[in-house]
Amino acid sequence: MDKKNALRAGALAAGTTLMMLLMSSPALALARDDGDDPGKGLSVIQTLGLYVLTPLVLFAVIAGLVMVLDKSKVRVTKPKAKA
Repeated sequence: MDKKNALRAGALAAGTTLMMLLMSSPALALARDDGDDPGKGLSVIQTLGLYVLTPLVLFAVIAGLVMVLDKSKVRVTKPKAKA
């Protein structure tokens, strides 16, 4: 019975994905709209800095602040295993 449910769920997910891909319209990125004024593009270094490095630094800063400003005094330790 598990196999049948897994097959049904997989078919449903695949069908839904396929329908969304077929029904979506093309991006038409090359067609300019009236009033469209794109700026200059980003270099590879700028793109990596903006979308990779900045979130990692932000995560590290937030995690560091949480650890430093943690006010709880109780530390939970694992009990030692008896041999």
